Amino acid sequence: MTNQFRAFVVSKQDQTIEARLVEKDFNVLDFEGVIIKIAYSSLNFKDALATQPKTGVVRNYPLTLGIDLAGTVVKSPDPRFSIGDEVIATGYGLGVSAPGGLSEYQSVPADWLVKLPQNLSLKESMIYGTAGFTAALAVAKISENVTKDEAVLVTGASGGVGSIAIALLHQLGYQKIIAVSRKTAVKTWLEKLGATEIIPPEALIPAKIRPLAPQQFSGIIDTVGGELLTALLPQLHYEGTAALCGNAGGIQLSTTVLPFILRGIKVFGIDSVNQPMVKRQKIWQLLGTDWKVTSQLKYEEVPLTAIEDVTKALLSGTHEGRSIITM
Repeated sequence: MTNQFRAFVVSKQDQTIEARLVEKDFNVLDFEGVIIKIAYSSLNFKDALATQPKTGVVRNYPLTLGIDLAGTVVKSPDPRFSIGDEVIATGYGLGVSAPGGLSEYQSVPADWLVKLPQNLSLKESMIYGTAGFTAALAVAKISENVTKDEAVLVTGASGGVGSIAIALLHQLGYQKIIAVSRKTAVKTWLEKLGATEIIPPEALIPAKIRPLAPQQFSGIIDTVGGELLTALLPQLHYEGTAALCGNAGGIQLSTTVLPFILRGIKVFGIDSVNQPMVKRQKIWQLLGTDWKVTSQLKYEEVPLTAIEDVTKALLSGTHEGRSIITM
């Protein structure tokens, strides 16, 4: 191990937020945790938000960002992990209240770690990352409630969660997968992932949103929120299901009880942060076996030194696919 390592750190001076690469001494790591030499992390919308003021993602500064990581154990006080074990960490407080994965080394509580499934490489695990884990949770909820011949709509289709959700639905045999994206350039890519139709969000938002609208979809995986979600819930079929897992379009939701009491719709919140370990292990095992779609996904490899351009793309809505960070 080295005496120093690099980490992408956000700091606050008065009301100014600064995120930059810094050198850190190895002795700043918490040696009560499992020390991991990180091979890959990834950039998610939440990471990008953490570089901005007044988003509420980070409350205590300075902090190493990165809500996920994959790497190799180099020191462990916990008998569950040995030197050389390959592990994944997503969620909990990583990169939000505890130092995160955008770092060459990190100390992580043993209770937060998942051993890498045999059929996944470290790189593949971060091609999925938090986005893939979240998408899998949403698809699992849809698969419990929507049959494979019914229509499922996926918003934010060109983003990390949306694109992986489409690939997973296709892998599971869903025949009507409607992707929502205003980016005409991604049409061919989304069709290759499994989308059977691509429509712009504007086509789904009427001039006046009514409590009930014509029934069009049995399932919705929504990464956007805001006005689009407000318009979509009244369009769910009788006993349709919506899995909500993002707020790229805003946190507000205006609705009535009518879709619930007249059509029996179900709305599930998808939280990837605090999932119990048994559920985490099950989902990661699926992502490495029956649900494995990494070969179909669009991703770029970005060095730790070039994070800022990706965060700008995430914040502006121009980012596509996944960005994995190499150390």
